[in-house]
Amino acid sequence: VNLLGILAAQELFPQAVQVAVFDTAFHQTLPPQAYRYPLPKSYYGELGVRRYGFHGTSHRYVAGEAAAMLGRPLAELNIIVAHLGSGSSICAVEKGVSIDTSMGMTPLGGIMMGTRGGDIDPGVLFYLAEQTGLGLDSLDVILQRESGLKGICGKSDLRDIHQLAGRGDADAALALDMF
Repeated sequence: VNLLGILAAQELFPQAVQVAVFDTAFHQTLPPQAYRYPLPKSYYGELGVRRYGFHGTSHRYVAGEAAAMLGRPLAELNIIVAHLGSGSSICAVEKGVSIDTSMGMTPLGGIMMGTRGGDIDPGVLFYLAEQTGLGLDSLDVILQRESGLKGICGKSDLRDIHQLAGRGDADAALALDMF
């Protein structure tokens, strides 16, 4: 999808300079114990199955801002950064570099988000497929667009959820507690 946008922009604005910023770049400093999955080695070597992490531009910026607020160089700090919103992740930053992050190979992994459930026992997916007959495409839609906060209380925007919880909505309160 991103490539289609680049190609369309090239066609519409051929003289424009385009710059791509990869959200995963900040996490290229992850050590093997953070980026490898406990799967057969060939999946990593041949297919590139590993933790890439996301929200890197946000994590880098917030880490720098935290260092500035503390009046200390980022290279001296070890901090945990949380990127919270419709997409959410947590990152451990050691001396200015990412050493671990909650998101994995895709943005589906990690902590609960607006419409994504984050880390879910993979066995749940097998169980849902068995019990409902859902295929991979349907499970993908559920995991990407109908889970997380939305799956718990029907809303994905925290402003709406806080409002509902304030009016006594038990599902909204549960969603906030889980988040």
